[in-house]
Amino acid sequence: MGILTDILLCPVIGMILILLTPRKSEKAIKIISLIVSGLSVILSFIAYNRFDPRNVLLQMEERISWLPQYGINYWNGVDGLNISMILLTSIVIFTGVIISWKLSYRVKEFFALLLFLVIGVFGVFMTLNLFFFFLFYEVAVLPMYLLIAIWGSTNKEYAALKLTLYLLLGSAFMFAIFLAIYSLAGAHTFDLLTIKKQVTFDPAFQKVAYIGLFLGCGVLAGCWPFHVWSPDGHVAAPTAVSMLHAGVLMKLGAYGIIRVALFLFPEAAHTWAPFTVTLATFNILYGALVATQQKDLKYVIGYSSVSHMGIVLLGISTLTVTGLNGALFQMFSHGIMTALFFACVGHVYDECHTRYFDELGGLAHKIPILSTFFIIAGLTGLGLPGLSGFPSELLVLIAAIKTYPVSGICTAIGVVVTTFYIVSAIMKAFYGPLNKHFEHIKDINLWQYFGRSILVAFLLLLGVWPKLFLDIVNPITTYLLMKPF
Repeated sequence: MGILTDILLCPVIGMILILLTPRKSEKAIKIISLIVSGLSVILSFIAYNRFDPRNVLLQMEERISWLPQYGINYWNGVDGLNISMILLTSIVIFTGVIISWKLSYRVKEFFALLLFLVIGVFGVFMTLNLFFFFLFYEVAVLPMYLLIAIWGSTNKEYAALKLTLYLLLGSAFMFAIFLAIYSLAGAHTFDLLTIKKQVTFDPAFQKVAYIGLFLGCGVLAGCWPFHVWSPDGHVAAPTAVSMLHAGVLMKLGAYGIIRVALFLFPEAAHTWAPFTVTLATFNILYGALVATQQKDLKYVIGYSSVSHMGIVLLGISTLTVTGLNGALFQMFSHGIMTALFFACVGHVYDECHTRYFDELGGLAHKIPILSTFFIIAGLTGLGLPGLSGFPSELLVLIAAIKTYPVSGICTAIGVVVTTFYIVSAIMKAFYGPLNKHFEHIKDINLWQYFGRSILVAFLLLLGVWPKLFLDIVNPITTYLLMKPF
């Protein structure tokens, strides 16, 4: 097998080793998690370096016939749409393991489930078979219930159940469309590219299938009005799970829209574009406005994610190369940024045992390094030039202004509102008088500093040098939109 399977095997081997490790050997379990996640980062970088962006065809393909009579094949491959998502996943899980180093409750189960979840995420981003897409999708979603219900906080059982029900509903809807595609195609295969090459669907079915997939995948992407599971899930989840949840898991939904819905049904995408643009605009404005009213720091980040994922959905819905490039850029940028956000909020909660603005304040006096990391994440979120949020949001804004001016203006208003609530959150939590109860709190240590620095490095690198990312995605987005497969 090739390098993609090697990446996928990293969490598989790590999970097996953890299950074989005695429960009391907590340090060994953490080291296993760190090594396998570190290996996945190294292998992802190797795959990234091998990737030829000038070649719009699939690269590094791996194929094994599993149930050939039903068209179910283990088929992996990368192009400009998913190579960066694989890298994003490996970075977030590696830093998530570092951030979770202090965990002391049921360590074995936690890291085993965390790696199980990552298997699903890697699988979705790699596979080109709809059956395996759904299978890995479920593997990525189901561990969230246990990870939140056992290690979470703040109405954790309610949030875990709500998240699970919403995501299962979305995935059931998605699987129904997959079965309809399989049945109507008559090609007896779930292979995505084979279906695209051999089958011409009825226009009426294309319209139904596209919007069905957009909404089914959109549930996981936090699409309004199906976003309601998202902020509660963010708030209740433990730190590393929040990082994966907002940083990577929500991207699966947006990726599914591009990889399956837009790829198979480009004409229907144009038909539904005014509707999906409207939904995305609601996402941006609603998420930003609700974030201004929150009193819990983690809820601010949760609703911020809803708003920022709206920018991703808007970029996709513009059906322009600029907009789709911006959407993919925003997926990567938001994944890194929100992981940094939750890594910072997790430390605040560990030290202060509260996230409410009424009780916080002046934390920068006691934890200046952590405060700096949070501010960098905040500046990325509001689109400050020099950080990765600027080029990604700018591209989507340009595309929206050209194609749907009203939506573009609303997006610009959303960016202004985002600036307001992020600056407000920074001022309330980190500046002003220090609560006397927090005189004892400590800043992050060198190990924790290392984990967050990796995330900051990527925010700065892509902010200063966006060409590094755009050179990867631009050929495939141009091919996808200008020359439908």
